[in-house]
Amino acid sequence: MRIAYLDCFAGVSGDMFLGALVSAGVPADVLHQAVDVLNVGASLEMGTVDRSGISSTSVRVLEAGRPADQATHSHSHAEQHHPYHDDHQHAHSHEHSHTHSHNHEHSHSHEHEHHEHAHGRSLSAIRKLIEAAKLPDAVKQTAIHAFELLGASEAKIHNVDIEKIHFHEVGAVDAIVDIVAASAGIHALGVNAWYCSPLNVGGGMVDCAHGCFPVPAPATADLLRDVPTYSAHVQQELVTPTGAALIRAISPTFGPQPAMRVQNIGYGAGTRNPKDFPNVLRLSVGETAGASHSAVAVLETAVDDISPQILAYVTERALALGALDVMSTAVQMKKGRMGTHLTVLADDAKVAALEDLLLRETSTLGVRIHHERRSCLDRDHVTVTTPYGEIRMKIGSRSGEIYNVAPEFEDCRLAAEAKGVPVKVVQQSAIAAYQAQQGSK
Repeated sequence: MRIAYLDCFAGVSGDMFLGALVSAGVPADVLHQAVDVLNVGASLEMGTVDRSGISSTSVRVLEAGRPADQATHSHSHAEQHHPYHDDHQHAHSHEHSHTHSHNHEHSHSHEHEHHEHAHGRSLSAIRKLIEAAKLPDAVKQTAIHAFELLGASEAKIHNVDIEKIHFHEVGAVDAIVDIVAASAGIHALGVNAWYCSPLNVGGGMVDCAHGCFPVPAPATADLLRDVPTYSAHVQQELVTPTGAALIRAISPTFGPQPAMRVQNIGYGAGTRNPKDFPNVLRLSVGETAGASHSAVAVLETAVDDISPQILAYVTERALALGALDVMSTAVQMKKGRMGTHLTVLADDAKVAALEDLLLRETSTLGVRIHHERRSCLDRDHVTVTTPYGEIRMKIGSRSGEIYNVAPEFEDCRLAAEAKGVPVKVVQQSAIAAYQAQQGSK
């Protein structure tokens, strides 16, 4: 299974993410083309820079040929957060770069975009901009999800409706380009799972619209809820809101690097170059090595005074909120009462929402949360053709050897209902079709 690991020992920002993607092997044209189709008068400038002796890829956004952070922006009614770690500060020394641009007719549409940008773009305007662009649906979904995360944090902090506010952080051209280009690069990388180290947020204070705040800034802090973070090495802001939104959007598993055969390593440069501190984001891409081990959060509680209808509802809601699995076991509790032991498996990023669900929707007074180490087979799908239609087959393998093959039950159920045959007949037909397909190879 192809996986990627982000080492955020120097934090993360939008342009660091872009640089790491290109350095790790994503073709630069993937990012350039994603920016071109946005039609916002922006382009990307890429180059190789030195960061404490590490050769790294620098990417910055140009708007009308100038660095986007130097363009005239009218700040929003939301947070005026200037001292971004990378997204809004650009160095000019020791860079060997070139500008890539394509000829496009902007005419009146570009004038409209510029006028709208001067007043900040709303989240609705951002959605429309991305949806109108000629981008793959998966890229659009990731980019819009990142903007929704960023917008929700800003709206919460300033107590303003998310659809009514015009705010600089989401509306700025550099934020739009960073997130959309990163989303294109993320999908072009073609990994099956993302992993990420705890994030170094840095330290010190940052200037916001209503005074100084300790690092991380309010929007960043909100985006990093339930994400493992720490502060070390420098008294500077290391994680930007854009960087935090991108991390949340890919929903990685947090922890140390998993066992993997690393094939490509990329370094995305931050703008500053402090002494004895390599200001880079490292991205490692490769294949899982042998058994795929990862950490999984386990949430448990036992109840003896709740109806089975509510338990069924909680199970459905937990899965909808991103639980990996939900199990219920009959247990005998105090005073001889029969009860139900609920176990929910989830990634760390989903724990808070699932914990709230159990506390809110069941009668429990507490939830136990711990972590377990799990070993997983690499997973893949193939589609086979049967007399009852196409059925997806789940394949579990390790180091190229197939261990398990099973038809997707929902595909079989729908086909059985449509053809008026037993589900087991469709399942047997799918297995036979898979075996015949493998035998013909």
